[in-house]
Amino acid sequence: MEYDRYVHLNKYLKEKFGERTLKVCVDGGFTCPNRDGSVCLGGCIFCGDMGAGDNIKNRKSDILQSIESQVTTFLNSYRGDRANKFIVYFQAFSNTYDSINNLRQKYNKALSCSDKIVGLEIATRPDCITEEVVKLLSEYTDKYYVCVELGLQTANDVIGKVINRGYSTDDFINASKLLRKYSIDVVGHMMVGLPGESEEDIFKTVEVINENCKGVKIHSTYVLKNTVLEKMYESGEYSAITLDYYVDKVCKILSRLRGDIVIHRINGDPPKDKLVAPEWTSRKKVVINAINKELENRNIYQGKLLGDK
Repeated sequence: MEYDRYVHLNKYLKEKFGERTLKVCVDGGFTCPNRDGSVCLGGCIFCGDMGAGDNIKNRKSDILQSIESQVTTFLNSYRGDRANKFIVYFQAFSNTYDSINNLRQKYNKALSCSDKIVGLEIATRPDCITEEVVKLLSEYTDKYYVCVELGLQTANDVIGKVINRGYSTDDFINASKLLRKYSIDVVGHMMVGLPGESEEDIFKTVEVINENCKGVKIHSTYVLKNTVLEKMYESGEYSAITLDYYVDKVCKILSRLRGDIVIHRINGDPPKDKLVAPEWTSRKKVVINAINKELENRNIYQGKLLGDK
């Protein structure tokens, strides 16, 4: 059902590479300009102390050791549909925020790990994308599939300031254009449930994704320990969204997304030991099943309101 109603990442990768292809997540040891003071301090208000890398396995290991461990685990899996091809995914913090020499060294090291690696995926910020960085990434496109994840979260720049994002929607658009100029796919992040966000804001964010991205990650906003958002939640300044609210908004988002956009993620994946609220975000299968059921009940499919099929 999920494949029929929207373009699921697993199916897209299987069609692209001819067999099941999985991401292996690595921590490249990067930081973020929103943490070291070059833009701001403290990061975005929802961001935990591990950035987006809380669930990375063997994150303290050397890059090669981390990748080798994950690849070996997948190759030795006894499940019937085990993976045989892999995309190296630099996930934690801003993975283009370094010198070109250091970036090249880390990317090369990761890609040298196995001949079963077919792609390179980089998570970063729009203000960490320069032509020099993009030219470096384009060097890998002859041999590997390369895509870049950019955090947008919201197209409302007022909310962007509330969440301490540190860059504008125009920065996102300009970075996306630069990446597309070099034929690198852009995956945009958007969040549902940000402070002060309206449905109109969500739909505007979808428009920006439609105009600039090949893929999207849709996240619910959740509250983690030791974040500014936790303080806002505890003081009553922020209220966590309900599962019903999230399901409704995801259905509406999908109906407005271009039919060819790849859905990389359709819900958040918080570290359970750091989650404050809402509790339902930790039950991944429950959330996905609720979304799929509602899509079917409403007869909604991706791009429906755009006339896409």
